[in-house]
Amino acid sequence: MRTWLALALAIVLTAPFTLVVAMEAHATEYTVVIEKLKFGPLPAELRVGDVIVWQNKDLFRHTATARDDSFDVDLPAGAEGKMILAHAGTFDFFCRFHPGMTGTLVVSP
Repeated sequence: MRTWLALALAIVLTAPFTLVVAMEAHATEYTVVIEKLKFGPLPAELRVGDVIVWQNKDLFRHTATARDDSFDVDLPAGAEGKMILAHAGTFDFFCRFHPGMTGTLVVSP
């Protein structure tokens, strides 16, 4: 009985750590450039754990703000910001200062 309990406890204690390591090992970093009041091409095969680097190359301040409030990246002129994709789903976003600037991120598990 003790051996079974020790094995069960070992599995419970190591499983979350193993999952985190696996997610980090497969994470990819993508860059989205904001220029001329437009979001540049968006990555097509995003997964949970991937990183998006937002680069604002405009002379204006921009944001990448999710319509569902799941993220809000504020980017002064010439700034860069990073965001880790924490959840799967389809996320429509826009710039709070320029509402005509829009995009959609599709994130797979």
